[in-house]
Amino acid sequence: MAKESTVVFERPHALLPVVTNYCPGCSHGIVNRLVAEAIDELGVEGETVGIAPVGCSVMAYDFFGCDMIEAAHGRAPAVATAVKRALPDGVVFAYQGDGDLASIGMAETIHAATRGEHITVIFINNAIYGMTGGQMAPTSLPNQVTQTSPYGRDVTTAGYPIRVCELLSSLDGVAYLERVTVDSPKNVRKAKKAIKKAFQYQVDGIGYTLVEVVATCPTNWGLTPQDSFAWMRENMLPYYPLGVYKDVVADGFANAAEAAAARAADCPIANPAPATEGGAR
Repeated sequence: MAKESTVVFERPHALLPVVTNYCPGCSHGIVNRLVAEAIDELGVEGETVGIAPVGCSVMAYDFFGCDMIEAAHGRAPAVATAVKRALPDGVVFAYQGDGDLASIGMAETIHAATRGEHITVIFINNAIYGMTGGQMAPTSLPNQVTQTSPYGRDVTTAGYPIRVCELLSSLDGVAYLERVTVDSPKNVRKAKKAIKKAFQYQVDGIGYTLVEVVATCPTNWGLTPQDSFAWMRENMLPYYPLGVYKDVVADGFANAAEAAAARAADCPIANPAPATEGGAR
């Protein structure tokens, strides 16, 4: 009698069986799979809309089985906002790199987060512009050599790198922020847990969620994949520490709006007294 076989590892249904355009050793392929696994496990592929902006993720519409929309450079949060407001029961995510999200798209990022838009953002931070030649990005490290900083990033003229999770953590509309990486099986599992949690918070209507993935870019760093992970661990993780930067549910609130109201409890105009029976306050 033939023994039954059990599939223990296979391509997620939400990840299409196509060849990607990512460079060998790029972290994007791992993260794409984790996003697809989260969509599969939550059973929301048919309700999900992804937003692919400009950058190395520009062709993500070819990789995911859910509906996808292409956005102009940096405008993914604005497009995601429109889609979510039109389809409030849908699951909407933006998949963005650091040049897209933290440079040309910083205004859209800040305002979508502070409005508490119920969208999920997957943010890839590899400290460089990947697709367009390896220029200095808002996340490039001090003294990091890039195509546009051949002597290293000079903080006296270019300023310091932007820490996105720390920046967004002060905004009242944000429900969940976590920074992860995918340099080992243990960290891949942590990253998947964070991505799935971010999607689940959106499904539950808790507020804006973002997962930052500290990633590598072997091509533009001029390193092998193995050396890229070593460089990332040695240089990026001290500047971009991993961990949860905001979680309103863990803080005891039902959602971001409730947490925001608690922070504004002592502000009279934010908390007007209820009207009396005669209409006076």
